[in-house]
Amino acid sequence: MGGRQIARRLLLLLIASFVLQIWASDPLFYESFDETFEGRWIVSDKEDYQGVWKHSKSEGHEDYGLLVSEKARKYAIVKELDEPVTLKDGTIVLQYETRLQNGLECGGAYLKYLRPQDAGWAPKEFDNESPYSIMFGPDKCGSTNKVHFILKHKNPKTGKYVEHHLKYPPSVPSDKLSHVYTAILKPDNELRILIDGEEKKKANFLSADDFEPALIPPETIPDPDDKKPEDWDERPKIPDPDAVKPDDWDEDAPPEIEDEDAVKPEGWLDDEPEEIDDPEAAKPEDWDDEEDGEWETPKIDNPKCEAAPGCGEWKRPMKKNPAYKGKWHAPLIDNPDYKGIWKPQQIPNPDYFELDKPDFEPIAAIGIEIWTMQDGVLFDNILIATDEKVAESYREKTWKPKYEVEKEKQKAEEAAAPLADGLSGFQKKVFDVLYKIADIPFLQAYKIKIIGIIEKGEQQPNLTIGILVSVVVVIATVIFRILFGGKKSAAPPKPTTETESDAAAEADAPGSSAEKEGEDEKEDASAPRSRRSTRRET
Repeated sequence: MGGRQIARRLLLLLIASFVLQIWASDPLFYESFDETFEGRWIVSDKEDYQGVWKHSKSEGHEDYGLLVSEKARKYAIVKELDEPVTLKDGTIVLQYETRLQNGLECGGAYLKYLRPQDAGWAPKEFDNESPYSIMFGPDKCGSTNKVHFILKHKNPKTGKYVEHHLKYPPSVPSDKLSHVYTAILKPDNELRILIDGEEKKKANFLSADDFEPALIPPETIPDPDDKKPEDWDERPKIPDPDAVKPDDWDEDAPPEIEDEDAVKPEGWLDDEPEEIDDPEAAKPEDWDDEEDGEWETPKIDNPKCEAAPGCGEWKRPMKKNPAYKGKWHAPLIDNPDYKGIWKPQQIPNPDYFELDKPDFEPIAAIGIEIWTMQDGVLFDNILIATDEKVAESYREKTWKPKYEVEKEKQKAEEAAAPLADGLSGFQKKVFDVLYKIADIPFLQAYKIKIIGIIEKGEQQPNLTIGILVSVVVVIATVIFRILFGGKKSAAPPKPTTETESDAAAEADAPGSSAEKEGEDEKEDASAPRSRRSTRRET
């Protein structure tokens, strides 16, 4: 009898294990978009969202997805789940595919996992104010280039929800291929972000190094009522009160003087102007003096000056004044009253709380609420599961075959296209590596600058070597600062002429030359008709 009971228990255990395995292999939610979304997904009625969603095939495939069909529009659509998905127990995997068929210069392609809404809320009211639990996915515009992971977490002390952003998120792939994004939430507070099945980021929900702001507030905060004492001196150095300006220090001496030793070159043509009227120029037949103003003969360079050392009035050149010392300042000495930089005292944080694990809100609906300047953004195969292997099996089944076909087609197009028409295969690999370099944590302070350089290189493929050199210089600068500290670089020499001064000012001005040219073009396009040029620009 004892043997039979043991056998029955083992059989029941095996059956229970088998049933549990089958249950675990089924996703909690899956949307393939094989059938039309209409009637199942609800498009927002809010007037801001004019973008039209379409049930469309992925380019080059028979597989359907949810398509962003128009440029420069806001889009919002939502799907309520049959049962809310709890995130507090066990592993949860969030996964979906997106394909930027026309690229993505400025826009989002992320999902919002909505928490239960207030009573009376209707899906047609979905908008950017609808509260979510998690926001996950690509976002790219200007200096922003990241795969978001944002958790909205409720502070148990204040009752307020706070957005906690993943620090140093991975960058968005820069091609037009299908990509699958996976977020794995583990019961030990671990978060893993995968792109195409490859881990790009690992973080801990409770680590202040991984989320901004940290989920657990600081125990102490600066006292808002603490004030700096009036006699608190923060100056480490002060002018020496006992110093006296030397008698021979001339503050009025100019920085430059005429070079008295200079001699006018032989053959200088004092009476010849540098420019003369163009003898071949004639007033245009359609010139209207009333509309265009009085016509003036355009100028040309005086041909007589080309053979001579110079024309016009000769003036002695300027040279540096050896007597110039500038304005006198007393030398700095250590401040005997220096107390350091004042900081308010720390007090207990009234909003502080302890936490063993995040208090995740359940997922009651999945929404897509984006603004994008590009069309052709395709969403597909949205999955919520409790098993990483389930998510992996869906990637292998739904995403990988499409990706491999697209990758082979891309290689064929690159091989057939002339090098000058775009990026070569080698260049694409170079830029892919550079994007990965931009994601290295110790380069985060320079990430925007590096990505800006890379994107400029993608638009101008002939600059690949220059881009490589620029990124290497940035990395070398960071390493140098880490090894030797942030020392101030020597001040650049002062420009000695007006031309050098203007050039320096132009070099220091913010914005690239391309940006300035774009601004000039915009100004020209919008300006009213001006008078015709009356003389050649010099």
